[in-house]
Amino acid sequence: MVSEKHLISKITWRLMPFLGLLYLIAYIDRQNVSYAKLQMVGALGLSEYAYGLGASLFFIGYFLFEVPSNLFLNRFGASRWFARILVSWGAVTIALAYTQNATMFYILRFLLGVCEAGFFPGVLYLLTLWFPKDYRGRMVGLFMIFSALANAVGAPLGGMLLDLDGFLGYAGWEWVFLATGIPAVIAGIVTLFYLDDRPETASFLADDEKRWLHDRLAQENAGMEEHADDGFKALTNPLVLLMSVCYIGFPLAAYGLSYWLPTIVKEFGVSNTVNGLINIIPWVVVALALYVVPAAADRVKNKIPYIVLPAFVGAVSLVLSAVLTNEVLQFAFLCIAAAGIFAGQPVFWSLPSRFLKGAGAAAGLAAINSVGNLGGFIAQNVVPFIRDQTQSTIAPMFFLAACLAAAGVLVMLVGSRPTRTETMDGLKG
Repeated sequence: MVSEKHLISKITWRLMPFLGLLYLIAYIDRQNVSYAKLQMVGALGLSEYAYGLGASLFFIGYFLFEVPSNLFLNRFGASRWFARILVSWGAVTIALAYTQNATMFYILRFLLGVCEAGFFPGVLYLLTLWFPKDYRGRMVGLFMIFSALANAVGAPLGGMLLDLDGFLGYAGWEWVFLATGIPAVIAGIVTLFYLDDRPETASFLADDEKRWLHDRLAQENAGMEEHADDGFKALTNPLVLLMSVCYIGFPLAAYGLSYWLPTIVKEFGVSNTVNGLINIIPWVVVALALYVVPAAADRVKNKIPYIVLPAFVGAVSLVLSAVLTNEVLQFAFLCIAAAGIFAGQPVFWSLPSRFLKGAGAAAGLAAINSVGNLGGFIAQNVVPFIRDQTQSTIAPMFFLAACLAAAGVLVMLVGSRPTRTETMDGLKG
């Protein structure tokens, strides 16, 4: 007889540390511009706004290629498609070390988005193939903890790499890209041989475990609407479109804060290395929140408060960080804000898989993530624009707070909508 607890534990230990490691590499490669910026702006003669535009072009490439990438993943399998994603984005990151001018920077950041498109929603889709719905919130939380670890690791790493300025003839900002791009290429090669595409082909599962998981997932999917497995229908599903709009505020606040945080801390008058070490703190707080909140949400029927309340806490904390003048209190509320921004996101991502499956889940998750991540494009343009206009590094926090609060309100509205199938109950409780 199959032990559910033992089987879920076996799958978790096989998949989550590896997927989390890949996400750690991805997030460091996505965010390394926030540290390279401290030297690269001067080296290329860019304004804060021009640099923010270049950094944000990542999200345009990401937006355009997210859905096609996830549909290719559904067709070719996670091992081959993730390997392609990792190797290509690693190569582009390495190329960023040789940036000569603003135009080249813009092109490479756009290509980085094209190459990485599909990884995050691809993992979300993969989790729907491996885990029953009652476990997905926790699994997404565990996965996203690695984004917090990436910021915690990337912070001191970015600072130390900047301080290698001149070593072997490379500037510090060039070292940032070289040292973070190479691991992605290596990880891509490993992925091709390590990752199993589906439970049915997994050598680490016994036959009775495969049958139990197949039957459990089939039972959960049985009540879904007729077109739940249709990738193109998913793109026009009203709930997918509504959730896409809801999600924008979360990446906007997340990227706005993480992109700008090193600049805020630099205003405290610390060195690059100390800046990186200080920036570990908020991401440790985020990691704790990403463990506690999704685990609590998976134990209750009404999940909406576990998305909305953290968002409101984050919004209030962002406002307080901008209002208060004491640097210690500013930083403390920024830490709380970071936790509020991230803590509810795994719970949010457990909702779409309750009414989408197969190619529909692949396309729907990608659509929500691609539209939502346009918030990153907005943040990395508006935040430096506000900074240039106000000459204040803390003033952009008001804008991030407003967007995060709006996202919380929209989630409440979507969560209160009546649903037509029992499997959509998660959207309202």
